[in-house]
Amino acid sequence: MTASDSTQGYAPRRGSDAWRRGVELLSSMRFAIALLTVICIASVIGTVLKQHEPAVNYTNQFGPFWAELFLALKLNAVYSAWWFLLILAFLVVSTSLCIARNAPKFVADMRTYKENIREGSLKAFHHKAEGELPQAPAAEAQRIGQMLAGGGWKVRLQERDTSTGKGWMVAAKAGTANKIGYIAAHSAIVLICLGGLFDGDLIVRALTWAGGKTVYQGGGFVSDVKPEHRLPASNPTFRGNLVVSEGTVSSTAVLSQSDGILLQELPFAVELKKFIVEYYSTGMPKLFASDIVIHDLQTGEKQDARVEVNHPATYKGINIYQSSFDDGGSSVKLRAVPMNGHARPFDIEGTIGSASQITNGSDKLTLEYTALRVINVENLSNDRASAGSGADVRKVDLGQALSQRLGAADKTVTQRHLRNVGPSITYKLRDAAGQAREFHNYMLPVDTGDGAPVFLLGVRNTPAEQFRYLRVPADDNGSIDGFVRLRAALDDAAQRERAVRRYVAKAVDPARPELADQLAASAGRALGLFAGAEEVKGQRTGGLQAISDFMETAVPQAERERAAEVLLRILNGSLFELNALARESAGLKPLPEGESTQRFMTQAVLALSDAPLYPAPVAFELQDFKQVQASVFQVARAPGKNVVYLGCLLLILGVFAMLYIRERRLWVWLAPEGAAGSRATMALSSNRKTMDADREFDHLRQKLLHEQPQGAKA
Repeated sequence: MTASDSTQGYAPRRGSDAWRRGVELLSSMRFAIALLTVICIASVIGTVLKQHEPAVNYTNQFGPFWAELFLALKLNAVYSAWWFLLILAFLVVSTSLCIARNAPKFVADMRTYKENIREGSLKAFHHKAEGELPQAPAAEAQRIGQMLAGGGWKVRLQERDTSTGKGWMVAAKAGTANKIGYIAAHSAIVLICLGGLFDGDLIVRALTWAGGKTVYQGGGFVSDVKPEHRLPASNPTFRGNLVVSEGTVSSTAVLSQSDGILLQELPFAVELKKFIVEYYSTGMPKLFASDIVIHDLQTGEKQDARVEVNHPATYKGINIYQSSFDDGGSSVKLRAVPMNGHARPFDIEGTIGSASQITNGSDKLTLEYTALRVINVENLSNDRASAGSGADVRKVDLGQALSQRLGAADKTVTQRHLRNVGPSITYKLRDAAGQAREFHNYMLPVDTGDGAPVFLLGVRNTPAEQFRYLRVPADDNGSIDGFVRLRAALDDAAQRERAVRRYVAKAVDPARPELADQLAASAGRALGLFAGAEEVKGQRTGGLQAISDFMETAVPQAERERAAEVLLRILNGSLFELNALARESAGLKPLPEGESTQRFMTQAVLALSDAPLYPAPVAFELQDFKQVQASVFQVARAPGKNVVYLGCLLLILGVFAMLYIRERRLWVWLAPEGAAGSRATMALSSNRKTMDADREFDHLRQKLLHEQPQGAKA
């Protein structure tokens, strides 16, 4: 209990040797400190490691071995793990035994004045003094007692027989509430742990076991889950999530368990009338609130309520908190954009959270509609040093600059240019083997700072990765169609041949026809390599990589730089003519020569070069949507919270009592001296040796013994 107390526990006098040793260990301070240490370590793990994540997330982030170890030790749900609850239970028992062992001694010590102390013992105290007083011991005892009582001390007088006559002992005490602080602090630990056990999964697991319920580990609709996975509305304690879409009603909460979920039936249903969300200029939510109607399932009574963050609604002892928000099943209309030149565009409609079956020739894919974001605020500052070069479109990441600059108080070393770039769609393409890639595409073209608006097509292989974006230039109509036409024309050998002839006709001086065949061969070779129609180093790579591989194999190293410049100039000119042919085929005029056209063609070359690396035959472009919001509530029946509040109050009082209340005891022995005088021996004890104790003793000696203040005698 205190620094000076023994760390040994209570040892019963009866029972076997093993029983007495077990009780002594359980009630000892060293055992309680060991339990607190383990709880602190477990709490750190629960803070650092994300809790209640899907198992695949741990596998992707840490690998199969560590993921299996974490799941086996229940580190993915530390605070509901059986071993954590067992440690809490042992801590409750250990601290309760400690209180039971020491509280009676503390209470008895608080009630006693220790007036039977001997005169010789007073002379052994650190703070001691002697003096002669003019009055008899009885009169001086009354005077000293009244003075101490007036100063807030509790006083008791004791008369004793001495060899020289009647002597008096004045015993006083102050600050004994210090010991109440120790009892309150230790009782607070018990109450907080009990409150945690009441509101934790211990009771839920006990009800599950007693009622024959089992944890549900599958998927599907809530309505399809069988009764053996549902807890009754009479459950005394629970904490779960309730997802309600706008215009719908729900009365079943989901309780997350370390090995699955349980469904908790509520005595009422929640109807979401309207969900309200407001944003800061940075795109972070500033306010989200829900206007709801609570339907009592027994009486049919309705009650309107508004739930905001930190402003919950309460009904029948169950608190309804605004936890988050989600998509409530928004409908989206997508357009498939060909990325390999062979696929065909088509339109498809779906609902967020659902899936559609599509086919890629003989391959069948599942299109899973994952998320719709209506507002996307990104940092579009032209900070190349932090965001990376835009030359490699596979490494463009809008979040990279933010992630590198975020820190304390969101400080940045450069000025950020935050802008809402419009809606985006996130979806997954899953093959027949179950492997899936995630895609994130913006609906509108984005100006990334170089003056050429681009469509950002993001892809990542696992949720642990950042999205990598392919930047596809927008044409003169702000559409992706211009790039699609150019991509299809590049895969058409006849179109490539016509583009080469038009380029040669414009580039070769009619007075030098002998150069036409040579330039035509070079231009045809460049377009063929870029389109991936010709093999280099035994494979068809396409893009700028094919041009680079060709230069390495066919051109001497000393001439590569000059030859590369010439070949790229020929390639750009041929692609310009190819784009003009593609537009003419669509009934459009060729792009006029100018700065905007040059920016479009420059970005188109980069996008065409990386398009073969895009891991899907089509990219889905968001055409239209109808947003439906959903509110995520946390519903909790927590009877243990009042116990925890009481424990916190006791902990605060106990800590303040231990830190700021000093226990002091004062004794003044008055013995007869001479005809009518007294000889006084005074001593002071304190639970802490401080300078305040020295000053207080000097003040009491001057006041009680009529002496001038001096340093305490050794």
